[in-house]
This record gives sequence, structure tokens and C-alpha cells, in this order.
Amino acid sequence: MPASIDLPDRLYRQLAKLACETAGIALGETKRELVRARLIPRLEALGLHTFEEYHRLLSKHDADGSELIQMLEAVSTHKTDFFREREQFIFLAETVLPALANRAKARRDYRIRIWSAGCSSGEEPYTIAMVLRDTLDPSMPWDAKILATDISARVLRFAHEGAYDESKVSAVPSRFRSACFATERTDKGAVFRMKPEIRQMVTFRRLNLINANFPFAGAFHVIFCRNVMIYFDRNTQEVLLGKLHRYLSPGGYLFVGQSESLYALRTPLRFVRPAVYVKRA
Repeated sequence: MPASIDLPDRLYRQLAKLACETAGIALGETKRELVRARLIPRLEALGLHTFEEYHRLLSKHDADGSELIQMLEAVSTHKTDFFREREQFIFLAETVLPALANRAKARRDYRIRIWSAGCSSGEEPYTIAMVLRDTLDPSMPWDAKILATDISARVLRFAHEGAYDESKVSAVPSRFRSACFATERTDKGAVFRMKPEIRQMVTFRRLNLINANFPFAGAFHVIFCRNVMIYFDRNTQEVLLGKLHRYLSPGGYLFVGQSESLYALRTPLRFVRPAVYVKRA
């Protein structure tokens, strides 16, 4: 199949509409070539020769939605790193967690619940787990858990394994690397696997953020939803912010990506610092 196979405007608009309606992903005209290039391997895998055939499959012959998920995974970007936007984790460790710890001690309620929404291949929730382990007083009976969700079943399977190559862990500070990873030698080189005590802090679940209802009750003390809303249109962003606000506990923090801003959006959250917001207590 030639890599130059055409994606006509009409079919691109139909695929973009499908992505928006099912996952909130806004694909503008500037993304057409990216979408075409990323979907050609799907056509090849399915033995299809045109995007007309591919759209017909999605519309009429994808009863279980499995190919729709493949399409959404292909057009989404899952770029992430350990300790990405490091200053946010410093703020978490130096400001947010000490405040939560003081509140927990006063109430004798040692639960801490954090949600990593759009967790991709797991680096973000595992970073949160490492920071929790490093920051919280180990003499206290903490019950700290992290829910990590993503729309992609493929990246969640990878995240659940918790195994990364050396290029991925190069950004991890040495004290965390030695304390939180076990090194395994393979024919392809070293593999760094999260230690069981870190992996046990994280629960991975598939979740579409534009679903009307989420299958959990909340509330979370902290929510990370970083570099996710950039894929959504304004209305979807505001609806999602309303849901995130609802699932935050009073005084809870929302972290968004540093390239994102809620300035022009309607939200009940209060600005704390760039890319960090709080729910009024």
C-alpha cells in the first residue's frame, strides 16, 4: 500500500467528527497530514486500500468498538516522562503534601487519594508514587493510593507492567532510581522495573474523560490532568473542568500542563500558581 494514499477532506472531517464525539479530541485542519500518516498503518493491518473503506468499517462493521479505540490511540499523542515539568512535583512535595499530612494528623484520617487523568504509559503516576514515598513520614499509618486512567488500553497494559528502558529512567534523580527501581538484565539491555511497593500504590483503569459519569465516587485530594485538555475544544474543556472540580475534595489541588491555561475558561477553581489550581475549602 503506498504511503501517499490520499485522505480526502470529506473523509477527514468525518473521522475528526468521530474522534470529537467519542473522545472529545478536536482535530483541526492542520492535523490532517498527521492523522493520515498515523492511520495508514491501520489500513495496512486491516488489508484496506482507501480511507473510504476504513470509514465504512468504523461506521458499520465495528460493533464492539475495537477499531475505534485503535483509531483514537493512533491519532493521540502519548508523550510523557518521569518527573515531567519537575517544578510541579517540587510544589507537590514541599507545599501540597505537608499540608495534607498536617490535616491528616489533625483528623486522624491518613488516607491520601490522587488521580492521574490521562496517565499514558505510567511515568506520571509512578512519579507521584515516588514523591509520596519520599515525602510522607514513614512512621505514620498512611493509606496513599493513586488512580491512573487513560483512554488507551495499549498504554495502560504497558504502564501496568512498570518496566522501562534506560533512556526513560535517565531523567529520574539517582536517589529515586536506586530506591524505587529494580534492574533486570535482558538480551536487549537493562530494564528498570518499578519495585512492588511503588506499583502497589497505583491502580490503572481505562476511562474516557468525556463520559457523562465516572465509575468511582471520589473525592481526590489532588488531580493531575496535564496536557490532556489541549486536545479538546473549549466547551469540552469547561465540561471536564466541572467534573474534575466535582471529584476534588475541598481544598484539593488540580495540576494541568504548563502549556495549558484556564484563564479564558469558566471554572470555579482558584488560581494558585501557573498550571496549579485549588478547589475552595
